[in-house]
Amino acid sequence: MLQAGLAIVAGAAIADQAMAQDAQKIDKKLVMYQEQPKDGQHCAICAQFMPPNACKIVAGEINPNGWCAAFAPKA
Repeated sequence: MLQAGLAIVAGAAIADQAMAQDAQKIDKKLVMYQEQPKDGQHCAICAQFMPPNACKIVAGEINPNGWCAAFAPKA
């Protein structure tokens, strides 16, 4: 029973951390995020993309084939 309680506490801590990190990111609407590429640019080749489906600066789940105005090609 103790292990189950610890697992719940650990899970809650991870969820809280993820929410805090997302709160510091830019909303998708503000960067005109879209689910499809634009002019050959897409998230998977952006310096801000974090596989498999996240971004360093844009909040929420990110499609590797998506695009936003914050696109910056990998060096």
